[in-house]
Amino acid sequence: MLLTFVAPLVIVNTGMVESTWLLFVLYIISGFGMAGIGMGIMHDAIHNSYSKNQKVNQYLGYTLNLIGANAGIWRIQHNVLHHTFTNIEEADDDINPPFFLRFTPHTKRYSIHKFQHLYSWFFYGLSTVSWVTAKDFVRMAKFKKMGFFKEGKEFRKQLSTVIGWKLVSFFFVLILPIIMAPQAWWMVVLAFISMHFVTGLMITTIFQLAHIVPTTEYPLPDEKGIVQGDWASHQLLTTANFSPKSRLFSWFIGGLNYQIEHHLLPNICHVHYRKISHIVAQTAKEYGLPYHNQHSFVSAVGEHFKMLRELGKVDKLRVG
Repeated sequence: MLLTFVAPLVIVNTGMVESTWLLFVLYIISGFGMAGIGMGIMHDAIHNSYSKNQKVNQYLGYTLNLIGANAGIWRIQHNVLHHTFTNIEEADDDINPPFFLRFTPHTKRYSIHKFQHLYSWFFYGLSTVSWVTAKDFVRMAKFKKMGFFKEGKEFRKQLSTVIGWKLVSFFFVLILPIIMAPQAWWMVVLAFISMHFVTGLMITTIFQLAHIVPTTEYPLPDEKGIVQGDWASHQLLTTANFSPKSRLFSWFIGGLNYQIEHHLLPNICHVHYRKISHIVAQTAKEYGLPYHNQHSFVSAVGEHFKMLRELGKVDKLRVG
């Protein structure tokens, strides 16, 4: 995956790619590699499950920095908030999109939402462009208010780290190609956006299929801020699997088709999820808990499409 991301960009940076269509092909191939890094390398590494050696996890987690995002911010947003407060409005940042998208029945519905099942996919494709340019800074400010970053020196150090890594990434992925490639600068920018569109569409779709479907629930805390039930049951209620039989697909997306197993056992490497899934499904059945599973990727996409459409049509729909 690292080679798939890096090698096409190295070729572009030689300045020898005179064909415009080949320029786009190389960037798009790199986009597949970027998605692979996001799902198959950094995701496990930042969960400390890629290796028993924590230094290996630390350095492989920096592959997220290499593609323009930031490992430290992702750890808070994903490991701490998403995995602890899955599908809980405001606490889980994954279901708090811009106003033109509605991912939970508890947020306000606008008239534009009735078309979101059609236009959401376009914005999924732009999600990583937003991520590497603005979203990390927005999240930094939010997490500082939440107390994850201390005022003063610690915050400035984190901010300089984020900016530094982004400059390195943008220099390699965009600025140097603009300098070296014989194509016009705007053509290189379009190829860069095409790369991110492939990555964003793939990554966002994969993650959405696990939580925004008709079978999952969206629990709310009570007046004391407490969510009823235990954490493990909460993960089963709010998470879904898909396409469990495709080993090639599972390899490519870093085992994220086994999201239930990942949410229950995030410290275990994804290569073990397939075997663990039989035990988890049997245990869930034994205790009368749901084990949401779509047999194919296509059917999971269909369920997500259906959920987006329902969220766009109905203010308060019955979920779960």
